[in-house]
Amino acid sequence: MPTTLPMPIEFRLPEGWPPARPEGFDAADVAFAAVHPQSDAGSAADLAIDGEVPPDAATLADLADESVALLREVAESVVADRRREVGSTDAPALTQRLTFSTVVDGARCDLVQSQVYLSLSDAEDPHKRAAIRLALTATAAQHDAVLGDFQDFVRTVRPDTGAGAWQWGAFGTN
Repeated sequence: MPTTLPMPIEFRLPEGWPPARPEGFDAADVAFAAVHPQSDAGSAADLAIDGEVPPDAATLADLADESVALLREVAESVVADRRREVGSTDAPALTQRLTFSTVVDGARCDLVQSQVYLSLSDAEDPHKRAAIRLALTATAAQHDAVLGDFQDFVRTVRPDTGAGAWQWGAFGTN
């Protein structure tokens, strides 16, 4: 994957979700991706991770709005719904669900993307924060079947402590 995260994180992939091969995943802004082993209508569900150091004034809602705007540049019928602020004051998060249409292998495909935005503090300097976006993209028919895996995955994401989970950061896997 061609981009890096602003802060090393660790996570555990759901069982059966292998990491995507960089040459097989077309997303220049993704730091890490994994794919579901079963496809639906020629499209495999995927988990993707990206992140940034947002401007000081930017909120997670601002970043989520930006994500919707970027998706509207490349997909049709983008609808954002089910947005919720979750987490705590010390560890805020935001979730949203997007539905959209795109073309996969020459055929129109209705997709659903569940996004989670996490605001993580740097372990050495808690005043430095990074925004990490976790996304599940699946066909509308497959989304609910893989949503539990995504929720399990989200619960494992945290700043890198060297505890032995998948670790991903500014220098790739550790």
